[in-house]
Amino acid sequence: MRQHESRERAILAAVELTGRAGGESGSVYRAEEPLEELAALAASAGAEIVARVVQQRSSYDHATLIGQGKAQEICEMVRALEADLVLIDHDLGGTQQRNLEKALECRVVDRTQLILDIFARRARTREGQLQVELAQLNYLLPRLTGRGIAMSRLGGGIGTRGPGETKLETDRRHIHRRIKKLEHDLDAVRGSRSTQRRQRQAVPLPAVALVGYTNAGKSTLFNRLTSAGVLADARMFATLDPTVRQLKLPSRRHVVLSDTVGFIRRLPTTLVKAFRATLEEVREATLLLHVVDASSPAASEHCAHVRSVLAEIGAEAIAQIIVLNKADCTLPADLESTAQRLAGEAGGAGWAAISALTGDGLEGLLDQIDACLEQDPLDRVTLLVPHAESGLIDMIHSAAVIVEREFTEQGCRIVADMPASIRRRLSAYLEGCGRPVDNPVENSEDSVS
Repeated sequence: MRQHESRERAILAAVELTGRAGGESGSVYRAEEPLEELAALAASAGAEIVARVVQQRSSYDHATLIGQGKAQEICEMVRALEADLVLIDHDLGGTQQRNLEKALECRVVDRTQLILDIFARRARTREGQLQVELAQLNYLLPRLTGRGIAMSRLGGGIGTRGPGETKLETDRRHIHRRIKKLEHDLDAVRGSRSTQRRQRQAVPLPAVALVGYTNAGKSTLFNRLTSAGVLADARMFATLDPTVRQLKLPSRRHVVLSDTVGFIRRLPTTLVKAFRATLEEVREATLLLHVVDASSPAASEHCAHVRSVLAEIGAEAIAQIIVLNKADCTLPADLESTAQRLAGEAGGAGWAAISALTGDGLEGLLDQIDACLEQDPLDRVTLLVPHAESGLIDMIHSAAVIVEREFTEQGCRIVADMPASIRRRLSAYLEGCGRPVDNPVENSEDSVS
């Protein structure tokens, strides 16, 4: 017998449909690629992969998804390899999961349950934890009657007659109450986030959001642009909670840059709904930076999945720039063809090739962001802010480049290079205005490096 280990031993399994059920290409998907992704998800959850199984069928088996013969084969593998669980790269119904656990004589975890587990491990903020718990309960509720062995650990009698049915209804009522409580708490959190968003919008800075497939390098790029120190990890879904920072562009305009949760193939609907508040940062953005792993052979498929989620949250019409990350790991000819193809699939979006790890290409990306955003020219203005309204000074510091500042008896006199949109909002405090700033980068050492 093997000694107890901290990492659970897992067997990966998937069904590849063939024939007419598989569509024109002969299969619904190439099973090897999804199993690579499932392996990455399993590793992120802390599992040790001991075997992989792909079953080719003309249709899914209604009772076990994989069929009785393949179930028996995997059962023998479970015994021989002393596996703790089997990970299925599909969503299982409650009855299917119960039948598989009985046939395989071990725990069975489907794709959605695995992703939920990873999210539960990675959530750090109160909002993230509430969102994950809500998604878990919405996933669990319709599966109570078919959970078999897994649910028996939560309370005996579930799925049986007599007292077990009473326990099942008790669990249902408890989950419904908990869901209502979580939704109420999330409404309060969303209200707080909406207040923060309104406060940011009071200073009309353009919002730029990073989106992309999980593990494409969004957090690494975010750190490179803003020095935010966000966790950048090779594991999938390393970043769940949105982070917002200011970014200064080459034109010396400021924008608000946000890092968001990564998307994935078949992202569970329960997660999309639960993370609605987080994804609002994407929907409210002026410009999207769609970060793509240029070295991945599945880059086109990943982009298609991201566009699908963007459409689901109502953000498909927002202008975007395709950011080809890891360009240093890609041949120039391949990079050019990939860029042209992805830009065309995105409706003619602009693109930039960068390496978030080394910083190569970031200047060109910043120039593109400047060009894509609505023109908001800088003017040299002089403001006199009364002492009674000194709170405006912080806003001016965040939205403009201060050239001079002097405190007088009348208030704070500020000379600043300021976007025209901010200047219009502060017109009541204008002491005078001079020439437009023709080349603001040369007029100040305070520029983006």
